[in-house]
Amino acid sequence: MNNINIKNKRAKFDYEILDKYTAGIVLSGTEIKSIRLGKASISQSFCEFNKKGELFIINMQVDEYSYGGHYNHLPKAERKLLLNKRELKKLHKEVATSGLTIVPLNLFINDRGLAKMNIALAKGKKQYDKRETIKDRDSKRNLARVKKNFNN
Repeated sequence: MNNINIKNKRAKFDYEILDKYTAGIVLSGTEIKSIRLGKASISQSFCEFNKKGELFIINMQVDEYSYGGHYNHLPKAERKLLLNKRELKKLHKEVATSGLTIVPLNLFINDRGLAKMNIALAKGKKQYDKRETIKDRDSKRNLARVKKNFNN
C-alpha cells in the first residue's frame, strides 16, 4: 500500500503549535479514493465548531475522483472530524476562551486504510515571530554547512 502523507507546510510557520491531536474524518466513497491517490490539499484549511459542538474542517480541497461519474463529491465541502468527547470539550473551551485556533498539520492513511488527520491547537504568530523563525532556520543551516566543511 502506498504511503499517503499530505502536509500543511505553512502551519508551523504561521502558528505556534501548543497541543496535537489525531482525528478521524467522515468521508464518502469517492473522497477516500481521491485521498488514496494523493489528490488532496490542506494548505488553506482550518477547523471550526458548529452549534452542536461538532468539529469540522473547512476549505479542505479533495479533488473529484476521475472515475466517480455522477456520484462524485464536492471538492471543498465541510468534513466532520472525529475525536473523543473529552477532547472535543477541551478544544472547544480553549478556542472559545483564549482565542486559539485549530489548524490541520497533515492528512494520512493509517495501517488499517483509514484517513486520519493530525490537528493542532495553535496560536497565531506575529510578523516578528516569523522573521525570528526564518533567522533561526538560516543560522542552523549555516552552522550545519560549517560543520560539514570542517569535518572534510
